[in-house]
Amino acid sequence: MRWWLRCVSILGIFPLITNCFQTQYNGDQILQLIPVDSNHVDFLKQLAEEEQVDLWRPQSPEGIYPGVEVDVRIPASAVGKVRSELKKRALQHKVLAENIQDLLDGQFQSNNKLRRSIRGHSYIKYHPMPEIYSWMEQIKENYKHLVSKHLLGFTYQNRPMYYLKISRKSDKPKKIIWMDCGIHAREWIAPAFCQWFVKEVLETYTADPKTDRFFENIDFYVLPVLNIDGYIYSWTTERLWRKSMSPCFNTTCFGTDLNRNFDAKWCSIGASRNCCSNIYCGSAPESEPETRAVADFLRRHKSDILCYLTIHSYSQLILTPYGYTNSTFSNHEEMMRVGQKAATALMQVHGTKYKVGPSSWILYYSSGSSRDWAADLGFKFSYTFELRDNGTYKFLLPEDQIQPCCEETMAAVTTIIEHNHEKHFQNSTPGVVALWLYVLSSCLLNVYFVNLS
Repeated sequence: MRWWLRCVSILGIFPLITNCFQTQYNGDQILQLIPVDSNHVDFLKQLAEEEQVDLWRPQSPEGIYPGVEVDVRIPASAVGKVRSELKKRALQHKVLAENIQDLLDGQFQSNNKLRRSIRGHSYIKYHPMPEIYSWMEQIKENYKHLVSKHLLGFTYQNRPMYYLKISRKSDKPKKIIWMDCGIHAREWIAPAFCQWFVKEVLETYTADPKTDRFFENIDFYVLPVLNIDGYIYSWTTERLWRKSMSPCFNTTCFGTDLNRNFDAKWCSIGASRNCCSNIYCGSAPESEPETRAVADFLRRHKSDILCYLTIHSYSQLILTPYGYTNSTFSNHEEMMRVGQKAATALMQVHGTKYKVGPSSWILYYSSGSSRDWAADLGFKFSYTFELRDNGTYKFLLPEDQIQPCCEETMAAVTTIIEHNHEKHFQNSTPGVVALWLYVLSSCLLNVYFVNLS
């Protein structure tokens, strides 16, 4: 319970918050179930629709099929009844966590020495939004020749959405790699990776300036937290909150799933028009200011963006378009080759296995996602990363897994970036190879010395 007692100050137009009221999850359990027939499927759908369980994977009842694993959170008040019904129906299940509160209490590392690096920001801990805002300003000041901070827009609660642009001055026309993290509030490992990515790119450049030929061609645009309001709420009030914080009409429920709010077959499948649902698609495509800010920016820079990357958790997947149909994207074969190469590079770091494929094939159907929207806009490379884990922790990945998760994800992401660079700037291949070989070798050396210690 110790870390839940910490209070978090919120930046922006709102005053300092001095009291924290965290939702408790004592006695809540995480179960993994495997329905084998239509009766099992109908029963699980009924549980979800009656809100006796909170669906984690898939996100909607329509994604439940025979033979496909289903992850759920069961509130403590319903555990006895639900587990009794599962036993009576001989529905195969496994308890992944007996008490979710124990996972929450153990998510942070107890060794405070690990929580800060020499420069004042630790990349192996989770940070509340005020610290991320401060980090962005710090990065901008420390790397003035490479980094600038820009305002993308404002959230529903009027908080600024900043992105970092990593760019070396060049006379040549340049292309863009876009990355956003934290579109879902509870997926804390995603913003942690965006911070790690920025650190790795900047440290690599600083250590070996000869690689600056790469930066003559490509700029990085990184949005560390897309769903800022929801992310803050997940720190101050409800750790497992997913959505934004905008209100709905005629209900006390609130929040929109921003990854169902893009104009990609909006609200047609794997989404809900019920505001109380975790996958509420909003009142209209791009109804939310956060979604609109990202979409407007990407539309304005459409001709310059080589690759769109959006970072999520969990499931250990590299997802390609589409989620709203089982038809494949026009660049499907190339995206699959590159995605498989990225998954191989990732596995070589810590042995973690990822699957690659369209969301509708290997995860579940969903409409209104940013990945599918970016693909429909015309980006030839549009990937969703679903990071660790695939076991006990789910959305509650402990801090001691941040470093290995980020190291392996960095290997995968740099593989995708390298492919894009080689494809569009063939004459500059030696520069990019040198850069990313340095990044990958750094990751592997870190792993080696960690294993020795």
